[in-house]
Amino acid sequence: MDEHKVPGGVDPFTPSVARMYDYYLGGKDNFAADREAAKKIIEILPNLPDIARENREFLIRTVTHLARQGIRQFLDVGAGLPTQRNVHQVAQELAPESRVVYVDNDPIVLVHARAILAENERVRAVEADMRDPEALLEHPKVREHIDFSQPLALLLLGVLHFVPGDDEAVEIVSTLRKPLVPGGYLVVSHGSLGDLSDDQEEQGRKVFSRTSVPGTTSRSYDQVLAFFDGLDLVEPGVVPLHEWRPDTDFPFVRNGKAGALGGVGRVR
Repeated sequence: MDEHKVPGGVDPFTPSVARMYDYYLGGKDNFAADREAAKKIIEILPNLPDIARENREFLIRTVTHLARQGIRQFLDVGAGLPTQRNVHQVAQELAPESRVVYVDNDPIVLVHARAILAENERVRAVEADMRDPEALLEHPKVREHIDFSQPLALLLLGVLHFVPGDDEAVEIVSTLRKPLVPGGYLVVSHGSLGDLSDDQEEQGRKVFSRTSVPGTTSRSYDQVLAFFDGLDLVEPGVVPLHEWRPDTDFPFVRNGKAGALGGVGRVR
């Protein structure tokens, strides 16, 4: 992207985690500052682009599964920049009446999302922050577009590891889950990098301290499992992303190391 042609409200000189993720996926909606920060993170964690692709494949498989289960509403929190095979595209291929609300707090995400989705009346893009979950749920566009009396899929994909406090992360998920009626679903993917050295973690913190998000927090299996407390886990449960109902070969799976965990829970 050209730093001289920047939409209002967008800071091209502070690395954005959404634009860094776009870079990991091979996208072009990023600035020099994003690429520089992303390359530094890749030096620390060389398989990060693979993890990003695994996360995208996990999104496609879980949304496909839920659409086949009859879910027709999706709330994608921390949606990131639009790329290929977005939630609405996957869901509407199976059920054209599916409604999707994308939520993000990055201005450039909203600029791109609104431009791409302008002609799709069943999709909305909302600027809100998951760290204020009550305000997110009460946002007029969310309330207008989502019928909370009907089953809904809440997607939290690759976003909760940007919440540093464990208790805060659980509270955010708990609050966002409250409106889900029986038959609704929670989908979570989360970084789980237990094999990083203290030095690698410190290097990563220094890079992220200069981005739009102060840092990341890797969480264990038990910590990710806690997000699904009280829900019925869909088989195979909380697993490395590439192990959740794989329907294709994953040449970038790394020696059985998870990199990220994910799961789907159903509201009783």
